[in-house]
Amino acid sequence: MTATLRLRGLLGATALALLGTSGAWAETTVSAVMHSDLRVLDPVITTAHITRNHGYMIYDVLIAEDADQKIQPQMAEFTVSDDNLTYTFTLRDGLKFHDGADVTAEDVVASLKRWQQRDSGGQAMADRTASLEAKGAKTVVWTLKEPFGPFLVTLGKQSAVPAFIMPARVAATPADKAIEEHIGSGPFMLVKEEFQPGVGVTYAKFEGYVPRSEPASGYAGGKVVNVDKVRWITMTDSQTAVNALQSGDIDYLESLPVDLVPLFDGDDEFIVETRASLGMQTMGRMNFKHPPFDNVKIRQAALMALSQEPVLAALMGNPDYYKICGSIWGCGTPFEDATGSDSLTGKGDLEGAKKLLAEAGYDNTPVVLMQPTDSPTLRAQPVVAAKMLRDAGFNVDMQAMDWQTLVGRRASREAPAAGGWNIFFTNWMLPEISNPVINPMVNGRGDQAWFGWPEDAKLEELKAGFIAAMTPEDQKAAAAAIQAHVLEQVIYVPLGEYQFPQARSAGLTDMLPTAVPVFWGLKKAE
Repeated sequence: MTATLRLRGLLGATALALLGTSGAWAETTVSAVMHSDLRVLDPVITTAHITRNHGYMIYDVLIAEDADQKIQPQMAEFTVSDDNLTYTFTLRDGLKFHDGADVTAEDVVASLKRWQQRDSGGQAMADRTASLEAKGAKTVVWTLKEPFGPFLVTLGKQSAVPAFIMPARVAATPADKAIEEHIGSGPFMLVKEEFQPGVGVTYAKFEGYVPRSEPASGYAGGKVVNVDKVRWITMTDSQTAVNALQSGDIDYLESLPVDLVPLFDGDDEFIVETRASLGMQTMGRMNFKHPPFDNVKIRQAALMALSQEPVLAALMGNPDYYKICGSIWGCGTPFEDATGSDSLTGKGDLEGAKKLLAEAGYDNTPVVLMQPTDSPTLRAQPVVAAKMLRDAGFNVDMQAMDWQTLVGRRASREAPAAGGWNIFFTNWMLPEISNPVINPMVNGRGDQAWFGWPEDAKLEELKAGFIAAMTPEDQKAAAAAIQAHVLEQVIYVPLGEYQFPQARSAGLTDMLPTAVPVFWGLKKAE
């Protein structure tokens, strides 16, 4: 049986119809299997990476990081006043939304104000904002009450959550409600009629997009589109996706399990690689609103029960692809610090966890642990963690679901028995957690914080100290204090670092080496 016939046996009729035949799909269509199915289309309301990836397809940003992590103009040029209090952004010519309307300063202001409500760094910026105003059609003036050292870095960050610009009427949607109109000014347009959750999504080249003149670099520079369409196809089984790549039915596979890498050994028709110098951090997040993790001692007992090595070994299998690291900021980053992580980076402290759990008066309250079964980067952590927690005396109720169901459920503040949750695991790219302002997990604003909703005034005070720090030495000291506090209060549990390889056809060239997969710049051989 050929690889294509095996694929047709494994896929349903709907997916095959979307894959199509060579007659139905133009040669300038890139077909890809991403790390997850896309269901949520609002890139501000969630930090899900697949939604962020979607955001980069159809939206653009004011400023962006280049390949050297330097902030560059993108939609706008910018100037900074001598006192570091006023930032002026001037939109470049030729910016249009997908419906043909010009991008205006009013659209920018509305988009930034909505982004500020959801993003951790944006919230800190909002606290220090005196005014954010449109001055005419093309100029935005952002005035601060006090200097904000990482202002440009926060506004131009690559992930979690990028400050995507959308029409003012769309950005007027309340920040706790998903947008219903998906129109950006980015290099691709969403093909609405071909978006089918559980099946796939299509993007078409936006002919009205005018790229910058500079070469593409990181997320900045000219976003030149060389293909007609990009199609993301949902395949939850990794072997099926590998078969599809080898048979030529897809061109790109974002997450390739390490145990399947040997299938490509010696085959020069495919390229297997890791995409970024800094990898991912996997971590656990507890719910601070409901027992048992509303009790800090019980959170501390859970942290003592966990250790990184078993989790990483189950996730990756091959130690060449993972690293023990106790820093919440990631190893190899400017603020790397391992304070408070001894048990995590060692073998855990099972006896200490049992003792602390007894001292805390744990009453066998079930711990609802959500387990996504369809994501190769997330399905192993819950299984290993559940065993370690049970060994320490926790009553773990592990509930299986697909990742997108988990993404929806983690937003619920209901009690675990009523459809809520107690703990789940997720992953972040190191560049999106590498400092206290951009890291979404380091937010102590209660209901305004990331899922889990810790309310921690001390954490916010320590973050303010980082923002006010004017020297690298003072910033590093402030970040170290936050590291210690985060692990003492168990704001989250860093479980080490990894890099999943990606695979693509050798006929797909000029793909930018970015941690977030972007589809401008690349070319597909005929």
